[in-house]
Amino acid sequence: MEHNNDSAIRMEGITKRFPGVVANKGIDFAVQRGEIHALLGENGAGKTTLMKILNGLYQPDEGQIWVDGQQVHIHSPRDAINLGIGMVHQHFMLVQSHTVAENIILGLDTPRFLLNLGQVEKEIEQLAEQYHLQVDPRARIWQLSVGEQQRVEILKALYRGARILVMDEPTAVLTPQEAEDLFHTLRSMAAEGHTIVFISHKLGEVLSVAERITVLRRGEVVDTVSASETDRQQLARMMVGREVLFRLEKEKSEPGDVVLDIEGLTVLGDKALKALKQVSLQLRSGEILGIAGVAGNGQRELAESIVGLRPVVEGRIRVAGRDVTNRPPREVMDRGVGYIPEDRMGTGLVVNLSVAENLILKCYRDPPVCSGFFLNGEAIEARAQELVRTYDVMTPGTQTRARLLSGGNLQKLILAREISSEPALMVAVYPTRGLDVGATEAVRKLLLEQRDAGAGILLVSEDLDELMSMSDRIAVLYEGQVMGVVESETADIEALGLMMAGSALEGEGGE
Repeated sequence: MEHNNDSAIRMEGITKRFPGVVANKGIDFAVQRGEIHALLGENGAGKTTLMKILNGLYQPDEGQIWVDGQQVHIHSPRDAINLGIGMVHQHFMLVQSHTVAENIILGLDTPRFLLNLGQVEKEIEQLAEQYHLQVDPRARIWQLSVGEQQRVEILKALYRGARILVMDEPTAVLTPQEAEDLFHTLRSMAAEGHTIVFISHKLGEVLSVAERITVLRRGEVVDTVSASETDRQQLARMMVGREVLFRLEKEKSEPGDVVLDIEGLTVLGDKALKALKQVSLQLRSGEILGIAGVAGNGQRELAESIVGLRPVVEGRIRVAGRDVTNRPPREVMDRGVGYIPEDRMGTGLVVNLSVAENLILKCYRDPPVCSGFFLNGEAIEARAQELVRTYDVMTPGTQTRARLLSGGNLQKLILAREISSEPALMVAVYPTRGLDVGATEAVRKLLLEQRDAGAGILLVSEDLDELMSMSDRIAVLYEGQVMGVVESETADIEALGLMMAGSALEGEGGE
């Protein structure tokens, strides 16, 4: 085959097998120099495997790779970075106890003897400013939100001088204005000859930033199309093989009694600084209150303080009229609170337990699951079978270890457990983050069904389209304060973006 010298990357006939599954099946994928090329596909379609091969983390069973017209063998990420390929991973490759700056220079050959960390921190601050990726180079990774950690990964690749940048969901942590700034930056990087592979599940975003889009399904290339000649419906159909509903039909809500009453809430973050400052909010049964904001502005701390995972310094939290401030999580749960945490693998599930065991984590003390001092195996199995069927959890069996499931199925597993406990209040933190269009549609439907059944839902999301289509009202958090609460019907993306950047609505916010 003749090789176009304009290709920054050309992958031909790439096949990668794992026990019981072919992740990539004869994939041809080419990206031109100076191009922004999007890679789309459902969870498990093979996108990440293909990019891990390009980054040297996996070796292909078959196929060849060319970089800048030269055939190469990429045996490790070090080989990849020497070829100018940097990857921002979906699951972060960061050392939790080290600082941002230490993580960014970890593994570099220079400096070999004398390390001027102050100089490195200064360089990182300049990069961060240039690419609108604000993060404190002196902070330790464990103190950062998921969103901030993603920014560190992007900075790490840029600091290493990557000319070919593989970006996995890079805008999940930005306001609409910042996302536009990032797109502007990516376009100018492309104009200067940088090559960007852009992985995202936000179809609108892919259409606005990419020149060409390659869609994978079940390990194979469906097609590569020009962004100017396709639309969201066609892309979704290529990804999942059927029509997808983007805007779910939502009945007008008829809110009932107050299920969540937060008054003057002050909470400390991991750095012992105030993460929430005098926050007051109310949520009624039968409504969804969306919480908007850039990652790291107090959303996680708000959710954790409601469910009893983070101490409250000042203020009150009432669920259905009962004070649950600083009560243990078990007591909060027993008051009828369901929780979908941000970290589904770490907090949401015990991944080394089976699907069935994860499904009884909230009710293992109650009959029929428990009789006397013993667990009832038959009752557990019957419950698991029913929930797996009802919530369409794709799993080889109820005894399969949870860690073997895809992201979308892990999320459905958590939803099955939480919804089946019939909560009066559901706290859902980024419930569709990282999910493909099919899984996202399923999760949103389940949450709307809960609202229609009378539950109050606190929905934390960075996806403004999701907040506007799902929520009845939207509150915006900035630096731990409420900038304003608006009706979603009259909400305007521009105004929400300004509040996310710190401009309070008339008469709201401020200390």
